[in-house]
Amino acid sequence: MKVLSLFYVFSPGTLATLCICTCLSLTLILSFLNYHIPYWLWLLNLGGLGTLFAYYTIKKGMLTYVLKRILGALFTLFIISTITFALLRALPGGPFDREKTLPPEVKANIEAKYHLDRPLLYQYGYYLSGLIQGNLGESYKYIDRNISTIIGETLPISIQLGIYALILSYLIGVPFGVWAASRHNTWSDRFLMIGAISGVSLPSFLVAPLLILFFCFYLNWFEAALWEGPSYYILPILVLGTRPISFIARLTRASVLEVIQSDYVRTAKAKGLNGWAILYKHVLKNSFLPVLTFSGPLIAGILTGSFIVEHIFAIPGMAKHLVNSVTNRDYPLILGVTLIYSTVLIFANLVVDLLYSYFDPRIRLS
Repeated sequence: MKVLSLFYVFSPGTLATLCICTCLSLTLILSFLNYHIPYWLWLLNLGGLGTLFAYYTIKKGMLTYVLKRILGALFTLFIISTITFALLRALPGGPFDREKTLPPEVKANIEAKYHLDRPLLYQYGYYLSGLIQGNLGESYKYIDRNISTIIGETLPISIQLGIYALILSYLIGVPFGVWAASRHNTWSDRFLMIGAISGVSLPSFLVAPLLILFFCFYLNWFEAALWEGPSYYILPILVLGTRPISFIARLTRASVLEVIQSDYVRTAKAKGLNGWAILYKHVLKNSFLPVLTFSGPLIAGILTGSFIVEHIFAIPGMAKHLVNSVTNRDYPLILGVTLIYSTVLIFANLVVDLLYSYFDPRIRLS
């Protein structure tokens, strides 16, 4: 009877969304506690998200729009790969130029192995043919290692760090922004905004050592390096999320202050609605569009901007390859990492665009 009563209170779409959120929350908790995540839970997450994405797209009449965006994304990735390939070949020096010069015969054999002795058009065509087949090539630095293997080992760690930092950013930034707006021009508003400005201004390479010194050496609460469990996760997540928290808090505050002056808010107050209900049910939803717009670049920015955090905390993520591959002139690794980050940015912006119509029904994408 209880199950049947839920169907009267919630629609099937709402129940499905709650089930998907429950599975995702369980996955995040197990991942954070460093437990093994069952294979069936991964399938439920992927299947649920895919079904929800398809249902929402079709229900809102945005299937054509999504297909166009996907085709545009493929073309964009093609342009990015082409420009990156051309820029790498235009840079002075080569992948096998070292302080100690290799014998000409050895260098010629190495270049022949990686087809670097062929014309540029042949190299570009060879790379594209492998890319279409899902083969990103072999690394020049890590001998006999495929780029897909390197990315497969390091990308999940960077994504894990990024997702935790994103969740922390929204869980803290949005409530702080709403609270500051509701207490406009009071001491709490000024205190929160001073903290937000400090969070934006202080660089990660300064915040991280200070937190390590205080929490790891003075208090001995957390581990100072590596990525092996919950006690290792907290400080890197906090350091990586500090700046996004500050941005989101300031953006939410400014947007709430603008919306809170609307006529419908005055009407809700005149009807005697609870102040917190007005803020979080009416004002916040209509104030969330600027934050949502910022979310697309923020997701990619957290992943690409985690190099300093991963380096300081010795986290074996993918961000280190973004810089090291350029230093080593590792062309396939540079191209692979660039394509991954570009894909994340494009997909994040697509999801953000689709969510516009949820937070503001007046928006219709066609």
